[in-house]
Amino acid sequence: MSRHTWDPERYLTFGDERGRPFVDLLARVGATEVDRVVDLGCGPGNLTAMLRQRWPAADVVGVDSSPEMIDRAREAGIEGVRFEVGDLRAWQADRPVDVLVSNATLQWVPEHLALLPGLVAQVAPGGWLAFQVPGNFAEPSHMLLHELAAEERFRGYVAGAARPAAHDPEAYLETLLDLGCRVDAWETTYLHVLTGDDAVFTWVSGTGARPVLQALPEALRADFEAEYRTRLREAYPPGPHGTVLPFRRVFVVAQVPAVVEG
Repeated sequence: MSRHTWDPERYLTFGDERGRPFVDLLARVGATEVDRVVDLGCGPGNLTAMLRQRWPAADVVGVDSSPEMIDRAREAGIEGVRFEVGDLRAWQADRPVDVLVSNATLQWVPEHLALLPGLVAQVAPGGWLAFQVPGNFAEPSHMLLHELAAEERFRGYVAGAARPAAHDPEAYLETLLDLGCRVDAWETTYLHVLTGDDAVFTWVSGTGARPVLQALPEALRADFEAEYRTRLREAYPPGPHGTVLPFRRVFVVAQVPAVVEG
């Protein structure tokens, strides 16, 4: 699989809309006495700062596999938060974590259900694992991308591009219940009203479409983008108040069993 790079500034476009699920996720985390918080897949760190605000006495660490994102997070100079480059597939906590958060990251890891036992094992007894993933991969924004990428003139270049995927809430629920956790799993479809020309392209080119776009040679990428923009405008026609982007997300909050004395 080819490695793609991230553009923090493009990612932060529509930052308020991207941040809303993080706020909704944290609202269901009931942790009070917290010593350590880790944000796996912290991106540019703007949302990690909320963890520091929620638990100001805690040691807060943001981890991301993208050096570009970590550089941007460090440049922000968020007081009381440390940022590290690391791959969540191999990440190991040096001590148990009271709150382990992963926001819109697991969808980039194939077969990520298999990671959940290892993540739960790094949470302190009675601690919390909370994550959300997009659940919109059957929507036109993604289906049109992959239909276009499958055309003969493009497919040879994008064959190894990363393709995000996620499960329905029930799959996460059952996996974490089997691990002995108390689990709250749900889904929400947001109706984002986006402004600007080709707003849906701007949104998806910063996240889900980025690996495909980066895999294409520059000249061919321009042709691909032009056609993709046209198809997106047809699927998401702008209205008098902006362009409506329905966006389904899947949320999971799990509390790890406390140690039972006896």
